[in-house]
Amino acid sequence: MDEHLVWHGYLLSHHEDFTVIQSPFTLNGTRVFGADSDPTTLAVAALMHRIGIESVTSVSVPEGMDGETLTAACGVEVVKEDDLDDCPWDLMMSDEAVVVLAKQGAEVTVPQLDVAVPVMADEHEALEQAWTKELHHQHVSQGAFVSEAAYMEGAEARLAMMGQQHGDSIVWPPRYGERGASEVTGMKRTGRVLSWTALSAAGAPSEFALRAPLLDGLSTVLLQLDDGPNGVFLLVDDEDHNVTMGAPVELVLRRLYAQEGFMRYGLKGRLV
Repeated sequence: MDEHLVWHGYLLSHHEDFTVIQSPFTLNGTRVFGADSDPTTLAVAALMHRIGIESVTSVSVPEGMDGETLTAACGVEVVKEDDLDDCPWDLMMSDEAVVVLAKQGAEVTVPQLDVAVPVMADEHEALEQAWTKELHHQHVSQGAFVSEAAYMEGAEARLAMMGQQHGDSIVWPPRYGERGASEVTGMKRTGRVLSWTALSAAGAPSEFALRAPLLDGLSTVLLQLDDGPNGVFLLVDDEDHNVTMGAPVELVLRRLYAQEGFMRYGLKGRLV
């Protein structure tokens, strides 16, 4: 049965042989990405929904998607070009903010959905330009520097919410080598608000200096995760936030920031 729903802040259409995921935002009738979304974040959302229904072990990925992030976040193998004929699933993207996950050979029809959230052309263009500048290989933040190697080393624990049983509690992120700690295990990507803060554009870390003024600052939440640990997360950039104590939050993959031409992805909170 076909199904249409809001999933991770996107519009998702589930069909027997394929999944279509679209940005809710439009500019002059064309779907565009939100302030911290791109083809990779849509693809991860599509995979997470499909994995909850059936097994997806490997997938082909087009140019323009970050295969390493897909693997870290979803545990799905990205097949190499020589093995494409044997790959059971394909990821596809269009000129608009639309991504399709389909079984190989499936006949795909992208539904025309009525849901559309218009964006202002000047604001959208300013954010796109800021991301372009941030992604330039010569751009280096004046604040915290995380090398690509260090980012990838801890990517699975951060992007796939992998925790570690330690006695009667779960430690997150895992602390490898700790005495008494067991193997890592997947955690729920949900929690409730313990506290929150709004950072002004001037008070935001320098990693976000190009975009924070365009977003009117940044918001963060301290969450009591449903599996036990606490964690601090940014809130998604493309939705209004009316945060209250105890509010339920889901964690979704979004772009965090870029350094030296490399995009850093992470989990952000989305009020539900």
